[in-house]
Amino acid sequence: MSTHRLYYDDSFLQNFTARVITCASSEPFRTPSGTRPAWEVILDRTALYPSSGGQPHDLGKLGEAQILDVREDGEDIVHIVDREVPAGSVDGCVDWPRRFDHMQQHTGQHLLSAIFLEHFGLATVSFHLGAELCTIDLRGPEPSLDVLHGAQRATNAAIFQNRPVNVRYGTADQLAQQGVRKEVDRKGILRAIEIEATDLQPCGGTHVRGTGQIGLVLVRRCTKIRQDWRVEFACGVRAEKLATEDYQLTRAIAERLSCSPEEAVAGIEKSVAERDAGAKNLRAALQQLAEARAKLMLGLTQPGASGLRCVASLLHEENPELLLPLATELAKNENTVALLIHEPSGQLVFGQSMAAAVDLSALLKQVLAAIPGKGGGTRDFVRAKLADPAQSAAALKLATQLVTG
Repeated sequence: MSTHRLYYDDSFLQNFTARVITCASSEPFRTPSGTRPAWEVILDRTALYPSSGGQPHDLGKLGEAQILDVREDGEDIVHIVDREVPAGSVDGCVDWPRRFDHMQQHTGQHLLSAIFLEHFGLATVSFHLGAELCTIDLRGPEPSLDVLHGAQRATNAAIFQNRPVNVRYGTADQLAQQGVRKEVDRKGILRAIEIEATDLQPCGGTHVRGTGQIGLVLVRRCTKIRQDWRVEFACGVRAEKLATEDYQLTRAIAERLSCSPEEAVAGIEKSVAERDAGAKNLRAALQQLAEARAKLMLGLTQPGASGLRCVASLLHEENPELLLPLATELAKNENTVALLIHEPSGQLVFGQSMAAAVDLSALLKQVLAAIPGKGGGTRDFVRAKLADPAQSAAALKLATQLVTG
C-alpha cells in the first residue's frame, strides 16, 4: 500500500487526519544537541513532504509526536518521530512557516530557471534549497553581471504579474507535447507544475498558487562549480531579510568611513589605497631601520673562536615585522648567524649566511622541543611563534648556547 500524498493536490493543507499503518522503533536520531530515541511511522495518507528533488522535508506533529524527519521509501513516506504513535487515527499538522518558506523558494526557482533558459539560453542542471540560501547550477557560458541582473528583473516582473501556478498531470509524452521544460524518462502519470505563460516542469514538490506569493527574488552571486555556474538566490521572506541585512551592513560601513551609503564603495577604495600606501611606507622604513640596526649589532658582536659571529637579540618595543628584514640584513654578512625574538609576541626569526655551518632547521626543532611553539623553515632560515611569549628570553638563551657551544 502506498502513502497518499495530500500535498500533491493541495500544498496549502496544514492539518490532516490519517490512519497509522505501522509504527516501529528506529535507530536513534542524530540532532545538533545529541541523539534522540526515534520511531518510524507510515500513514495511509500525509500532508508532510519528504526530502526530495532538492527540497528539504517538512516538520510538524503527529498527535503529540514531533516530526524529526520525513523520507521516501519506495511508494511509502516514512515519518521519523520522537515518540511512539498509537495505532488508529492520528491528527497531523505541518510546520506552516517552514512549509511556506520552502514553497516560496521552490516556485521561485522554477520561475528563475525558466527565465535563465528562455532569455539567456542557460539550462538548470541542479537545484538545492538551503537553510539560508538557495542555489541553481547553470550549464553554459559564464553569466555576466548584466545577465544575473537581467534574470532577476525579468523574474520579479513575472512575480508582480501574479501569474497562476497550477498542478498538471499527464504521461511523459503528453507533457512533452505541452512544451515541458525538462523531459523525463518515466512511465505512468507524472505530476508537473505549470507557471502560466512561463514554465511547465515535472515536479513532486510543494508550490504557491500564484507567482505573487513568491514575493521577490534576490539573486546574490555566481561561482564556478566544475563545468557549471552556481547561482545563489533567495525568495520571499528570505529575500526581504537579506536585503535588509545588506543595507544595514552597507550603512554601518559608510558610518565607519564617514560617508553616505552611496559613497561606501568609493570610501573603501580610498581606504584600501591609503592602507596600501601606508604598508609600502612602513616596509621602506623597516628596511632602512633594519640596515642601520644590522650595522650597529654587527659592530657590537665579535666573532667566536671558530670565526662564527652569533648575533642574538631580544626585541621589545620594535614592530615584530622588523624581524624578517633585520635577520635578512644580518645574514648578508659572511659567517654570521642571526637569532632574533620579539618578546611581546613570541615570534622568532633565525637566519644565517650561506657559508655558516649551523643547521637552523635542526636548531629550531631542539628549541621547540624544550620550549613549545610552532614553526619551520630551511637550513639557513626559520620562523616560529612560541606558545608562551614569556619564554622568549629562555628560548633565545637556549638557541645561543646551541649555536656557540
